[in-house]
Amino acid sequence: MAGSTYIIDGAEKTQTGVSTIEWLDDTFFTIHFLGQTFNGEVVSANIEEQLLTVKINHRQFEIKKKRALDDLIAALGLDKKKVKKLHQLKSPMPGRILNYSVKPGDSIEEGSPLLTLEAMKMENVIKAEGEGVVKAIVAEDLSVVEKGQLLIEFE
Repeated sequence: MAGSTYIIDGAEKTQTGVSTIEWLDDTFFTIHFLGQTFNGEVVSANIEEQLLTVKINHRQFEIKKKRALDDLIAALGLDKKKVKKLHQLKSPMPGRILNYSVKPGDSIEEGSPLLTLEAMKMENVIKAEGEGVVKAIVAEDLSVVEKGQLLIEFE
């Protein structure tokens, strides 16, 4: 890259004309844009993720190069986070239900607190491992439950 000059045509996006980037070595570069000069430095480069972190005039920016493969992955819907659909919540341990944080009809997201379960004199907040809608609460408040006992049903 050292000694190379790249021309970037920004006319389509910015309607401002042409810029040049002059590489001073593998890390440092200069950008000439609209009569101004900006000094830049490559802070880190993650080739696998196509992510470049640069510092231009003491401000840090992350630049991600989009690839044709990224468009294909998005078109197939494979870029979306997989979320587990909840059907039932069973007690992870024996204990006493102190209170529920949800009621029938509530929409639940991953990480939402569902109930507080007391086991061995410790209060454990049980959180959702997926998403769903509360259909029914099976076990009552302050009831003693066994490990694996059904507590909440989801739609």
